[in-house]
Amino acid sequence: FMSWGFSVNQGSMLPLGPGLAVACLQIFIFSENWALAKNINFYSVRPPLDPTPFPNSFKCFTCENAGDNYNCNRWAEDKWCPQNTQYCLTVHHFTSHGRSTSITKKCASKSECHFVGCHHHQGGQTECRSCCEGMICNVEVPTNHTNAVFAVIQARKSSGTITWTFSLPVLACVFTVQLL
Repeated sequence: FMSWGFSVNQGSMLPLGPGLAVACLQIFIFSENWALAKNINFYSVRPPLDPTPFPNSFKCFTCENAGDNYNCNRWAEDKWCPQNTQYCLTVHHFTSHGRSTSITKKCASKSECHFVGCHHHQGGQTECRSCCEGMICNVEVPTNHTNAVFAVIQARKSSGTITWTFSLPVLACVFTVQLL
């Protein structure tokens, strides 16, 4: 701009380009994490990469008397289940209108999983209990006799294939680096 008493060389703006791209990428990544905080997909939870404490180790979502399933899963303690457990137990208490009043999730032994199903209590409260087998298998809460079950995994062979998954921020970063 000559009217302000200085000139701008078009070539001097090039170093700003990569810096601006990186800044925009960082803003995109941080805003994505903030915007999606309420929309966590608990089904996409991946098993940890750290070594397991013993063979056939697993984890469950764990909480005690949480007010709703979202907060139970969101604030679940990330720890391995004890060696004397094989399943994940979920106990869901709710009103006759379906509003959750209490959710408890924990690692459980086979004997704790014998009483699955739904039971109506006085005062209009219902308790549904379910058990499942597998890494972080207790995402949902049981709400009726259809899903208040004892679900076990059948033995299966490993195919030995590798599945690649990429997150949006990683793809955006790779794309931005290629543009630079």
